[in-house]
Amino acid sequence: MRYNEFNQAIGEALQHYSAGDSPSATLLQGQFCRLEKLSVTKHGHDLFEVYSSPLHYWTYLPLDPFSDRNTFINYLTKLETSKDPYYFSIIDEQTQKAVGTFALMRIDPDNRVIEVGWITYSPILQKTKIGTEAQFLLAKYVFEKLKYRRYEWKCDSLNQASNHAAKRLGFCFEGTFRQAQVYKGRNRDTNWYSMLDYEWESKKLRFQRWLSDDNFDINGQQKVALSTME
Repeated sequence: MRYNEFNQAIGEALQHYSAGDSPSATLLQGQFCRLEKLSVTKHGHDLFEVYSSPLHYWTYLPLDPFSDRNTFINYLTKLETSKDPYYFSIIDEQTQKAVGTFALMRIDPDNRVIEVGWITYSPILQKTKIGTEAQFLLAKYVFEKLKYRRYEWKCDSLNQASNHAAKRLGFCFEGTFRQAQVYKGRNRDTNWYSMLDYEWESKKLRFQRWLSDDNFDINGQQKVALSTME
């Protein structure tokens, strides 16, 4: 514990600290997928399928699926030009199709804090190696390229799938912000999760063990679940 000249407890000193950079990556390459900076021209056709999926996939997002292609393209154009959130498309290396999007958001370079959010996966992407590898690639970029100190995940406290995903991916639950938002005419209590820079090396090894070929059988089924890996 450190104390100042008034005998008050203070945080640890950070040597040679400086503000971080904002996201600027255009390509993050993986084995099963790659992340590309969202582009209406390159990804719009594929993503319309993602963003017009059945209504039950949209319960916990503050928007509804699109039925009109032109309306969707106008919306996607705004996402493409946005700096915060900074959107990526997830490209399946096997089919070369865009199968989802997510974003780095609430970007705080001064404190080197950033959040992953607006996760919109195609139904065919959910519970796949691609979905997990995409999250791995983004976390790796946050910690190893941007060198941020804190990586956040937030979700509706009632969204069981998102809460499970955060824990499975290695985020630490920190608490619930009560009545944090109103969306779709209802209350949202928000659960907060985080991953810190000094935790990343162990989290990275965990991802790599799960993604390795020897963790999957000839049918592509996992042998050991990521959630059970230490």
